[in-house]
Amino acid sequence: MIGQVIWITGLSGAGKTTLATELVSYLRVKKQVVIQLDGDELRDVFKSTKNNSHESHEREVRLSLAMQYALLCQMLSKQGITVVIATISLFKEVHIWNRANIPNYFEVFLKVPLDELRRRDPKDIYRRFDDGQLNNVVGLDIAVDAPENADLVVEFNKHQTVSMIAEKLFFKLQEKRSEN
Repeated sequence: MIGQVIWITGLSGAGKTTLATELVSYLRVKKQVVIQLDGDELRDVFKSTKNNSHESHEREVRLSLAMQYALLCQMLSKQGITVVIATISLFKEVHIWNRANIPNYFEVFLKVPLDELRRRDPKDIYRRFDDGQLNNVVGLDIAVDAPENADLVVEFNKHQTVSMIAEKLFFKLQEKRSEN
């Protein structure tokens, strides 16, 4: 039995990890075998021991890491595990590869306006960029390839809770599963 990959993407501060955590809890209550992966944690896991090339946040390094995440998700799903991954990885090459190579792939795009991301700014990324202390920020000086065929696009709505979004996502997953 092939597992499923739920790829949650969006800019920094969009709520990817928060949604992934909520969804994983929901799936575990439903007795699904699920693993949660996070782009920030994966960056540390895939860090090179010979050099610090993964410390860079340039587009090429980000793309290389995103492809490694995709391969890991593919491997785990082939073993029957549902994978929920929260990662920026806003590259058309990754979206296309995932759709072509990962059965039961489900893509979620959290579309949050930049002014809201700047307001949240949990990692101080946008402030540091504005102050000239940081570069290579996706959505600012690195172009974004928003997913063209996301299975679910969640537009920012200040009245929508993470629980509401997770429940909507869960039902969309069920809907897609019944179509297949």
